[in-house]
Amino acid sequence: MSIYKRTEIKKTAIRSLALQGCNTFDRQQGLGFGFAMIPFLKYLYQDDEEELSEALLRQTALFNITPQMVNFVLGITMAMEEEGANNPEFDKSSINAMKTALMGPLSGLGDAIFWGSLRTIAIGVGIAFSAGGSILGPLSFFLIYNIPAFFIRYYGMILGYEKGVEALDAVTEGGLLDDITTAAKILGSTVVGFLIATVINFSTTITFHLGETIISVQEDIFDLIMPNLLPFILSFGVYYLAKKGKKTSVVMAILIGLSFAIAFIEYIPALRP
Repeated sequence: MSIYKRTEIKKTAIRSLALQGCNTFDRQQGLGFGFAMIPFLKYLYQDDEEELSEALLRQTALFNITPQMVNFVLGITMAMEEEGANNPEFDKSSINAMKTALMGPLSGLGDAIFWGSLRTIAIGVGIAFSAGGSILGPLSFFLIYNIPAFFIRYYGMILGYEKGVEALDAVTEGGLLDDITTAAKILGSTVVGFLIATVINFSTTITFHLGETIISVQEDIFDLIMPNLLPFILSFGVYYLAKKGKKTSVVMAILIGLSFAIAFIEYIPALRP
């Protein structure tokens, strides 16, 4: 690989960070994908403006993927564009067909790893540090989430360019891709359960007087049923409202109203010891 070609590949990798800088309804990430491909396309078609225009138009077609997984597709696309530039018999329409075919499986894997698992883990660690007033809170979130993302971006570009579709076929054989996706989803769900029990602080001080006996709703009822029962109910209540399409502002208003209602009940004199 020439030094000049290697430089253009690096430029493409850097430009891929702006994939969602112009996300449109008709092409979604297509313009960002085309923007990332410009340096390499100029390298391939530097003496043919018509071919360059056709290639750029081809690379701005509809495209949508988990952003961290795009470099693998960029690498394969560069290899196919290079083949098309050197081989007149190559069917360049297959390039967009390949991109369309890869969007689904790679997005499923990327969403499970980055949105479902890694981001949740980073949030949990970041909140734990931030709760103690440590600057490590935002730093740990930034590093835990972005170091693997940049690792996959870098090596995904190289793997896509050098190995192309063969690499994806090797991963999908025997259902390995599905197994990785399932494992990532399970890990994400486990972390969410950990966050509910350790980060969400929701309890009540309501007590009842039965003669000489004082019954604490929290300690004598909820904690005996299941520790952290109230955070569990609250979390899934918010999840239910979100699934019903309620806006964030509506959910926040409901939580604030619930907080005022519980606080009012706790301070009713008849219920206090």
